Amino acid sequence: MFSILLVIIYLAFISLGLPDSLLGSAWPSMYQGLEVPLYYAGIISMIISGGTIISSLQSDRLTRKLGTGRVTMISVAMTAAALFGFSISHSFPMLCLWAIPYGLGAGSVDASINNYVALHYSSRHMNWLHCMWGVGAAAGPYAMAFALNRSTWQSGYRTIAILQIGLTAILFLSLPLWKRRKNPQSEVHAEGKPLSLEEVLRLRGAKELMITFFCYCALEQTAGLWASSYLVLQKGIDEKTAAGYASLFFIGITAGRAFSGLISNRLGDKHMVRVGQGLILIGICAVIHPYLLQQGALIGLVLIGLGCAPIYPALLHSTPVHFGEERSQAVMGMQMASAYIGSCLMPPLFGTLASAFGIRFFPLFLGGILVLMIFMNERAEEKTSLQVQKQEADVNEMG
Repeated sequence: MFSILLVIIYLAFISLGLPDSLLGSAWPSMYQGLEVPLYYAGIISMIISGGTIISSLQSDRLTRKLGTGRVTMISVAMTAAALFGFSISHSFPMLCLWAIPYGLGAGSVDASINNYVALHYSSRHMNWLHCMWGVGAAAGPYAMAFALNRSTWQSGYRTIAILQIGLTAILFLSLPLWKRRKNPQSEVHAEGKPLSLEEVLRLRGAKELMITFFCYCALEQTAGLWASSYLVLQKGIDEKTAAGYASLFFIGITAGRAFSGLISNRLGDKHMVRVGQGLILIGICAVIHPYLLQQGALIGLVLIGLGCAPIYPALLHSTPVHFGEERSQAVMGMQMASAYIGSCLMPPLFGTLASAFGIRFFPLFLGGILVLMIFMNERAEEKTSLQVQKQEADVNEMG
């Protein structure tokens, strides 16, 4: 039964990735018909991000009350409704309105499923879960391009909405499977009281890990958004070639997570994070190297993508070990909210800095974020080591 549920969880994460890349791929066609400025896409993106942050912070309360299966089903249904709303919208205010359930649906399902997998599956499956997100995020633009070639951007959103409605039906039928846990004792946490933000922040290592998540998503999103511009403006690479090079970053993340799933159980979450951070450092050095030029940029972006691959899944998977199963959902929600804040704030911040001081500081900006991430993660590991040792002792005693 757990293999069937795992397939459903993978499908849920593919569906979570599908809408994430739709706005960017459709906006060049959308804004002209809506008669709004190009930068208005950022407003929609901010509304979605805001909803995602809010729902992430509420994930502990919702999951305790409804259970992971119901939260996932309701969240996917909200996303489906929002996507359908996009497909019938012909004005910018309507898009902003539908962006609210769009974001609220994404945050709850993300935090709930990640915590469920962290509690009930190995690190291997956490890596492959986020690989499935990459598959969905990569497929989204192709689905939109197919729709644009034959109709309008509305039909692209409608197609994805129909897929989400189908997944909602599957999730409804699968609700009994979510109750069949590998470890029934892990259900105890659902009966407790939700933790407040203040209570989470008092946990040893929680603040450091929240900053670590902030840094990781800040680095990933900044690299993904500005890599192509850096290659064109600083390295002198033509726009088409730069776009192809920049795509290697995302390919590196997706392929890296597929590979990480093969070795993560053997190395462990802590070492997977450190390996990833080391690869990012080497990649940044390759990008900035004065003698490697275009080849260095190509190699560097691939290495940064490969380095990013294991970090996020490993950090998520280690949450129950660091803080215990009873607190893991609350901490997971706070970590995810921190991650979304990082991805929301830091790429625009770099854009502002690049406008003022030049885009040549792109690798140094990434390097600064990486240094802070490494420092905070090591501090968190130090502070939570006693909890980890206790968990390992309990496992050995049970064995």
